[in-house]
Amino acid sequence: MTIEMIIALAITAFMIVLIMIDKLPFGAPPLFACILLVIFGIADIKGAFAGFSNSTIIMLAEFMAIIAALQKTNFIVVFKRAMFAMANKGGFKSYMLIILVVMLGCSMFGTGSTAYYVLTIGLLSTLPYSKKLPPSKVIMTAGFAANHPLIPFNTALQYGIVIAVLGAAGQAVNVSVFKFAIVNLFLSLGFLLNCVIQYKFLPDHPIKDEDTEEVGTEGNENVSLLPQWKQNVTYAAFIFAVVGMLLQSRIGDAGYAMAGLSVAVILVVGVLDFAEVRDAISAPIILMSAGVIGVADALGSTGLTNLVGETVAGMLGNNINPFMMIFAFCILTSLLATLTGSTIGTVYVFTPLAIAVCSNLGLDPTAAACAIVISGWCGHFLPIDGMPAMILGYGKYSAKEFWVFTIPQYFIRLIALTVGSLIMFPM
Repeated sequence: MTIEMIIALAITAFMIVLIMIDKLPFGAPPLFACILLVIFGIADIKGAFAGFSNSTIIMLAEFMAIIAALQKTNFIVVFKRAMFAMANKGGFKSYMLIILVVMLGCSMFGTGSTAYYVLTIGLLSTLPYSKKLPPSKVIMTAGFAANHPLIPFNTALQYGIVIAVLGAAGQAVNVSVFKFAIVNLFLSLGFLLNCVIQYKFLPDHPIKDEDTEEVGTEGNENVSLLPQWKQNVTYAAFIFAVVGMLLQSRIGDAGYAMAGLSVAVILVVGVLDFAEVRDAISAPIILMSAGVIGVADALGSTGLTNLVGETVAGMLGNNINPFMMIFAFCILTSLLATLTGSTIGTVYVFTPLAIAVCSNLGLDPTAAACAIVISGWCGHFLPIDGMPAMILGYGKYSAKEFWVFTIPQYFIRLIALTVGSLIMFPM
């Protein structure tokens, strides 16, 4: 391990500790880490602060403004009433219904959709406090549910990577799309299992400073003060931005720019004034998400991912149980993808290594390829990515509360993923 790797790891660990002890303003620790990267020569200014020009971060900031506009419409009033009605009923059924509704929506957007989880968490953060079903129980579970499709038919990205890595390794394998979707379903079922187990253990506290006591059971909300035509413009702007996200893989950065155009329209028609737009796009969650990208890029550029992958492949040898081999690679892939911020890059490093190990053992590598590719999107036990950072911040969770849910979730999902891949693609 080189000096650069050690320093980059130390800075990353320092950043994570600062985030979790919650002694500094939300979003500040990654900025300190970026400065340290420059001081120690691990990255230059441009590289350390590259997150602030990252297309995903720009899109995230744009959607924060769009969500702020949506909150002025009757849509959010209706949403609040519907969610409050479920929360007011309380109990396990309402808890699970909210999670399942979010997962059903994720089926359309697909795993890893930034637009969907930003919208979901943003809307859930408007829920008032109710003792029967506190929003602190809902944001943690429904927030992560935005990454787990209930009906996983939109898996084109992960499926394409599986085919690509198998083809690059010379494995002429016909991977069934249906079976691959079922493997994703196993992952979602693992997530649901953790939600069921943890229902009684999730924290109970308000998520907004003004919610000092339980609101009335009627959940009354005033109607929007915006004229109906402005509300309609806001809805159209939101739909236009979502379409841009869905088309981004085909039209490139123009898909992200469509969200920016939506914000411009919202500003011009007066749904939000400039101060409101400015506050939305410079929210602490944006600083957090942008800052960690520079840290992640620097950690990945040191060559740590390649070093770990080659070392682990050598340690596994030729006498290891297939389940343990796949599970170990899933842990490494998800962990390094979380730390480096390069999900696809990490997947392309570890999957060929696992395929090579399978070939040496005389095993069909399809199960390993499917599980390891999917695992790249299964970190989230550290708040150094957009989704977990938003959940931590909006839910006002302590480090203990966050990890009590996310660490079991992490291992339960990977176990379910490994089991599902082996069932659907026997080795």
